[in-house]
Amino acid sequence: MSWQDNYQVWQAQPTMIPYIKDELAAIAGDDDALKAAFTAPMSFGTAGMRGIMGPGIGQMNVYTVRQATEGVARYLDTLDDATKKRGVAISFDSRYHSNEFAHEAAHVLGAHGIPSFVFDDLRPTPELSFAVRHLNTAMGIMITASHNPKQYNGYKIYGPDGGQMPPKASDMITTFVRSAKDVFGISVADEQKLRADHLLTIIGEDVDQPYLAQVESVTINHDLVAKVGKTMKLIYTPLHGTGKVIGERALRGAGFENFTMVPEQAIADPEFPTVPFPNPEFAQAFDMAIALGKKEGADLLVATDPDADRLGAAVRQPDGEYQLLTGNQIASILLAYILKARKAAGQLPADGRVVKSIVSTELATKIAAAYGVEMKNVLTGFKFIAEQIHQYETNHDHTFLFGFEESYGYLIKPFVRDKDAIQSTVLLAEVAADYKERGMTLYDGIEELYATYGYSAEKTTFEEFPGVDGADQMAHLMSEFRDNAPRDFAGTAITAVEDFSTSVKTTADGTTSKIDLPQANVLKYWLADETWICIRPSGTEPKVKFYIGTSAKTDAAAQAQLATYEKALKAYVNSVE
Repeated sequence: MSWQDNYQVWQAQPTMIPYIKDELAAIAGDDDALKAAFTAPMSFGTAGMRGIMGPGIGQMNVYTVRQATEGVARYLDTLDDATKKRGVAISFDSRYHSNEFAHEAAHVLGAHGIPSFVFDDLRPTPELSFAVRHLNTAMGIMITASHNPKQYNGYKIYGPDGGQMPPKASDMITTFVRSAKDVFGISVADEQKLRADHLLTIIGEDVDQPYLAQVESVTINHDLVAKVGKTMKLIYTPLHGTGKVIGERALRGAGFENFTMVPEQAIADPEFPTVPFPNPEFAQAFDMAIALGKKEGADLLVATDPDADRLGAAVRQPDGEYQLLTGNQIASILLAYILKARKAAGQLPADGRVVKSIVSTELATKIAAAYGVEMKNVLTGFKFIAEQIHQYETNHDHTFLFGFEESYGYLIKPFVRDKDAIQSTVLLAEVAADYKERGMTLYDGIEELYATYGYSAEKTTFEEFPGVDGADQMAHLMSEFRDNAPRDFAGTAITAVEDFSTSVKTTADGTTSKIDLPQANVLKYWLADETWICIRPSGTEPKVKFYIGTSAKTDAAAQAQLATYEKALKAYVNSVE
């Protein structure tokens, strides 16, 4: 059907939800807006879906949420009755319509006789992952757009292990979602009847307490925290999101008492009024925390994104200013502390493994190697880290020690199977306390790592491809990199190319080897000076992302290499677009 046909179907609905009907009327006559809303259905992939809120088949609204949940329900209908009756845990963030979408999902599940367990208020994504495991549900649904701007919302699905759905199951769900073409004909049950029939249960503190008890186990050196935790000053901001519900309790439970939440940003507000983007990767997200930190003389500033799965940090320098840390730096210093502390306590297992994404820093690989710990690289997406944890527990062949992605996502203990900013906040505070006890800051700790293992510099950039032609333009760019492959970058030879779409690594002399990872539309180049460059389309946004990692003997050299390769990469992209 054309976008005009799809638009007419929506216009003709006699029982349209009033506010959606008003939104539809507001874009009448705006062909660009109508094309965006009605040309193609929302993409439902391995992690679910994410998009701008609004009417139409291509945007997040009650009807597309019902359609997605109908796909989930049809999938659960194919399973044995005992599994289906375990039900689905559902949580949501602070965005517009998140609470509504969560309950709409429960109504669709209830129409299939599938129980749901819905949080009484907003909760973090990692707690939803924990809830799936704690309640032994068959699946989980998280209504969130993570760190996207306020116009967005999303729908993430989790498997029975608390990790994002594995490819086989998610492919089945995607097929069922696409088969539910009549979004207005999907059955929904009455909430009061579902409550009476015990098909909808409200959860909250009964899950909070066991989750927080597990978070307390993240602390490694209790004596250190007891000594320094009462005096070390830190600032925490949940950026108007779910971290406010549980982050403060987690810090206090760990023994950190001398902290302050940024008051304006401790309000769960879907407008995110104090930040241009609610993303701890961006410096502007720390403006208010820095102002408060300077006023109170805080040692550490921590920010979590709206669904509290990502964490960013800044540390005070001798001049009183604050230095933001990158996701790779935070991960490296957390890893170094974990391995050092476990080795000192005689608790570093011989079969220990760290897991990271292929676009994350190689500094962590060097740190792990120094402790005799193996590094496992996986594709981008925390579900691949969760899959590794599941394999280790099933095969009893490795002990998970730490997992991370460069995009500010870390996991310390696997009672959660997604990145967990609550766990990470608690451990990062402990690491800061360790350095404070030594008369150092976290940034001093980073410099200490560089002095030991060499300087690393990483950067992520992207090209945006908005609009209905965006997907085709992204595909064209990836094809150009393969069909008209560069032979060098800035005059530095490419020593190997990893093409994850074919699972083949090719070295400069033509030798090939198999890449033991699932196939994906990703290219990674290794250069003669240890630099690596990776290119992949985003799975959640209309962007092609470019990752660069360099290694050198000095910070200046590493940064200079980074700037040189970023310029060369941009020049190549411009030449083929």
